[in-house]
Amino acid sequence: MRIVLNGAKGRMGRIVDKAAADSGHDVVARVDFGYAEGEGLRALNEYQGPADVVVDFSNHAATAQVTEYCVKRGLPVVVATTGQTKEEQAMIDEAAKAVPVFLSANMSLGVALLADLAKKAAAVFPDADIEIAEKHHNQKLDVPSGTALLLARRIKEARPEAEFVIGRHENGKRTQKEIGIHSLRLGNEVGIHEIIIATGSETVTLKHEAENRSLFAQGALAAAAFIVGKAPGMYDMRSIIE
Repeated sequence: MRIVLNGAKGRMGRIVDKAAADSGHDVVARVDFGYAEGEGLRALNEYQGPADVVVDFSNHAATAQVTEYCVKRGLPVVVATTGQTKEEQAMIDEAAKAVPVFLSANMSLGVALLADLAKKAAAVFPDADIEIAEKHHNQKLDVPSGTALLLARRIKEARPEAEFVIGRHENGKRTQKEIGIHSLRLGNEVGIHEIIIATGSETVTLKHEAENRSLFAQGALAAAAFIVGKAPGMYDMRSIIE
């Protein structure tokens, strides 16, 4: 598989680059902002050579450039960034009309399974209180994490009336419609997501812990392999596991 890797200079980009090489894939172009001569990097539009897929581990601010490039070249894209604005999400949705787009706030198959379990638990316990707690490293920019929002949205599929309360910070009783989302930023934590479902008589806790970042790289490569040759449209981790 020939990969254009956007965000190649970043922490996850470097991990994806190594994982691709270890898996026998060919990173044909390493792309990043602010590259310098001699780093082996280039701007995205500079590469017009052969490619099978674009993997984007850069920043949501690159959404316009990435989607335009992929649509123009007819290349499928794995969007592994988070924090998109409504306008950026609209760009991704529009691109999916022309090319296959794999979009996931978390590239872990385990998190995809966790989201399914969370939705099922919310349906089984329709009156239970549900809280989501997530922990990440102290350099993470978005709060709450994209994964926490992914989990909350899957729960909302079982509870359409649910309301997200992010970082509860005022006095007042908890409402029954509420799904609380709490964020911790500590040290070099890779990522922990915990969902607590409490009925008052019993508590169910669902938890996923990322032990190292290589799992996200492997997930992104699996996503890339999955969408090559697919019809235009939007895909996510559920597309792989279902």
